Amino acid sequence: MSRPLRYLLLGVLWSAVAVYVGYTAARVHRHRKTLVVQRLDIEVADSSSRGQLVSSDMVRRWITRSGIKTTGTTARDVDLQAVEEMILRNGFIADAAASIDYGGVLHITVSQRHPVVRLLFDGYNAYATADGYLFAAPQSSALYVPVLTGDYAPPTPPSHNGSIQAYLEAQIAASNDRIQEIEREKYPLYREERLNDENLKGLRRRVIKKRWFESKESFGRRVRELREENARLRRQYRYTARVLQEKIDRITARQNAEREKQKKLRKNCEDFLKLLNFVQFVEADDFWRSEIVQIVVSKGHGGAPEIELIPRVGDHTILFGSPDDAAEKFDKLLTFYRHGLRNIGWQEYRTINVKYRNQVVCTK
Repeated sequence: MSRPLRYLLLGVLWSAVAVYVGYTAARVHRHRKTLVVQRLDIEVADSSSRGQLVSSDMVRRWITRSGIKTTGTTARDVDLQAVEEMILRNGFIADAAASIDYGGVLHITVSQRHPVVRLLFDGYNAYATADGYLFAAPQSSALYVPVLTGDYAPPTPPSHNGSIQAYLEAQIAASNDRIQEIEREKYPLYREERLNDENLKGLRRRVIKKRWFESKESFGRRVRELREENARLRRQYRYTARVLQEKIDRITARQNAEREKQKKLRKNCEDFLKLLNFVQFVEADDFWRSEIVQIVVSKGHGGAPEIELIPRVGDHTILFGSPDDAAEKFDKLLTFYRHGLRNIGWQEYRTINVKYRNQVVCTK
């Protein structure tokens, strides 16, 4: 086959494809104008063996209450984006996708978040995912995840729904804005300080010249008066400089207080994520997952979490301390279980303290 003929056939083929695509698109467009949504098909894509936070019936009720047009409405009048956004407003929903097929079925696929722990602190009734996403516990939800109780306070307010990292970034940004706003309070003081410094330097340039035919006594008197005035002004300017610096220092102290709040917030968020990692560590170990029946978290130094564990076997409480070095502490505790309590009895001690490195401290 000659090259011109081959090019001609390819051109005809691609033209046919373009015509077909255009015809199909036009037909679909015309069909969509008259297509009516017949029914909803709702799928929860990732139900969990630990329980389910959302069901197809719940999604159906949300759509009904929202007033968004679905069944009985032409496909082009159904706002699919509004449907997805309405579903995603529930914090325990990770993703939502809505589409209408050629037969008029509105397909909605929903993915739920997978929390690793439930927070039941004072004022809190929320779930948290492994990456630090918090959301309020839905009504009648009962996931089989560890529950944290105690007087510990997470770094976010009880009403917060969202990522810990996003909350931290928003708070740091707001704090930086306050620092900049406070910095502007220094500007008039800086101007006064610069003017005061110029006045102080100007004293060194003040000289007095002897007038024509002026007596020595008169000239000496004027020199003494100038010196006295310069001394008075110097004291005044130095006092003003000290007052201005004190005002600037007080403003700087407010800025430093904001920076300390930022450090504390960062530390609290890091501690909370460590706490989540600790829970996942316990859940990943078959023995400790079955042995630990309650995790109590209290406020330690600076609000850091201090963990107490209630085991299934025995009447003792395990004082675990911070969630740091969890593997080392559990290894130490397991060794004590095997070579200590098994020989002297599980009811012997009231508390077992594994906070300290390379030792186990027990009290009766």
